[in-house]
Amino acid sequence: MEHLIGQHDRDKGKAHQVGIHIHMAEGTNILLDPNLMCKKSRRLRGKLADICRHDSALLKEIINGINLGFRECEFQFRNRRWNCTVLRKSMRKILMRDSRETGFVNAITAAGVTYAVTKACTMGQLVECSCDKSHMRRNGGQPQMVNAATAEAALERQQQAAMLRQQQLQLPQRSHRNSSSSSITDYSLDRQRNGHRPGGRRGRRKFWDNIKFPQGEWEWGGCSDNVNFGLRHSRAFLDAKQRQRRSDLGTLVKLHNNNAGRLAIRDAMRLECKCHGLSGSCTVKTCWLKMPPFREISARLRDRYDGARKVALRNDGNSFMPETPHTKPANKYQLVYADDSPDFCTANPKTGALGTQDRECNATSTGPDSCDQLCCSRGHKHRVVTEWTNCNCVFKWCCEVTCEKCLEHREVNTCL
Repeated sequence: MEHLIGQHDRDKGKAHQVGIHIHMAEGTNILLDPNLMCKKSRRLRGKLADICRHDSALLKEIINGINLGFRECEFQFRNRRWNCTVLRKSMRKILMRDSRETGFVNAITAAGVTYAVTKACTMGQLVECSCDKSHMRRNGGQPQMVNAATAEAALERQQQAAMLRQQQLQLPQRSHRNSSSSSITDYSLDRQRNGHRPGGRRGRRKFWDNIKFPQGEWEWGGCSDNVNFGLRHSRAFLDAKQRQRRSDLGTLVKLHNNNAGRLAIRDAMRLECKCHGLSGSCTVKTCWLKMPPFREISARLRDRYDGARKVALRNDGNSFMPETPHTKPANKYQLVYADDSPDFCTANPKTGALGTQDRECNATSTGPDSCDQLCCSRGHKHRVVTEWTNCNCVFKWCCEVTCEKCLEHREVNTCL
């Protein structure tokens, strides 16, 4: 520590960068070993301490969510130069930076935790939560007939109440640290001071994009996914240590991308309905809110990876701004990064790049999986391989599928 302070006195900028990278190396290990967060539970406080000490079922779902995020990361980038390999020696190096790739990993794992915890609530696997029945609490807790206008008004009131609760939780942290790290979270008091009402059209625009209300009257029913519970516990587990630290660019970027991943879940909620009545008639229609498949969420975050914004630390040291002048600031849904991506064409143990040599490419494609792009213009080799595959499969009642074995010739192109 004394060496770092001395170096800071001699070269302030360089020492600050080293300090950030040391902090990131510590903070990101939680994704590679989620149990690491709970190993020093005596030092933990608040909700995070409760999860680690008393809630093994919730901790299990959090770990499942992190693993879900990594699996989807591998799927979405399977045909790119960086294929989001989960090899520890590579991913550990990636997570030590503040690159575009790190931003996606943080966003997809935060989304994965939100998704897994929310789904566990819906399935009744956690004793402290269940379906979200807040929409049905009016009229003595019984289902109430609504239409598009009254349903939207009720959801808006619910969101405003959630925003106010979150702001009240953040107020003590702001006064204690005098830090604007919470300005990159879902709810911002600064926007309210500037005339943006909580729950206003700008704040909730994307929340309604995928909610198509049916015509006529219907009733809230079924089992709505309790996404607010998932959001809270994803934030409690993944953001806790970063919020305890001083503000630096690495912390701000990580918290922003974590939140962008969670919002990708919340803003993709959709309305599903079921008709009830004699002979298939729709005398009564019951509707509930449901998350889409996680693959849809991960594809949306991959698109935001492609459009991620590079940022730099403001002079106040507590917030970030676009690195390029006259560039529109990133909103809370977009991914941000501070470090340029390393060269993934050739292997480099210092950056975690594994290179693309011997990767399979597509000779007829013009996209990222094309041999020209994936092989970094080094060329590729072509060969024909012979494989045994299942063919002529037949379903037999009940319940068996039988297949024959066929010899198949397949063309394979691999990078030089």
